[in-house]
Order: sequence, then structure tokens, then C-alpha cells
Amino acid sequence: QVQLVESGGGLVQPGGSLRLSCAASGSIFNINAMGWYRQAPGNQRELVAAITRGGSTNYADSVKGRFTISRDNAKNTVYLQMNSLKPEDTAVYYCNGKVLRGAIVHDYWGQGTQVTVST
Repeated sequence: QVQLVESGGGLVQPGGSLRLSCAASGSIFNINAMGWYRQAPGNQRELVAAITRGGSTNYADSVKGRFTISRDNAKNTVYLQMNSLKPEDTAVYYCNGKVLRGAIVHDYWGQGTQVTVST
């Protein structure tokens, strides 16, 4: 089992910055990749950014150049640095961990943290 706990959400003005953190515990050695997803009211949950165990990253087109995902293996923590925030970035942000067991990918989720970009 993997437990994920997010922190760092809040209210910020357009153009501002926030950093989200996701602390992993439990069977963390089984985690193949971690990422951040977001879900705005009325929308489906979408991938924002992901990072593999090897450090490869990928981003949604809407956040490229503004958001950066990183990891601190010593602290078992993944971060999402969000700069130049826009109102359309407003959503609940969820941390995700993927564990591959055989041919099946198991998804683990944090509880979510609200990010609101508004004046």
C-alpha cells in the first residue's frame, strides 16, 4: 500500500506562484511514477505533470513553461512548482502514484488540495 499526502494549496492572485508537495509513505519502493492531476468543477480529472523513477518528466500543454515537477528521493516527496498562475488553473490538485505489479498498473491517490487563482 502507498499513502500520499498533499499540501501547499491555497488562494493566489493571477500571475502568482504556489508550490504543492506530496509526501509518500508505505511501500514507496514499488512506485514507478508519480504525478499531479487536477479536476475543476464539471470537468474530468486531467494529468498536469508526471515524473518517472528515472526522472523523466512530461507536462500537459496548458502548463508547459509555467509548472515544474520535481522529486526529492531522500524525503520521498514530489513537488509541483506553479508559476504564472491563471484563473483557469483553479482546481483540486491530486497527487498520484503508479505501482506496476506484473502487467497491471495500480493507481494511488492523495486526498487533494484546492488551488484557487483569483483576484
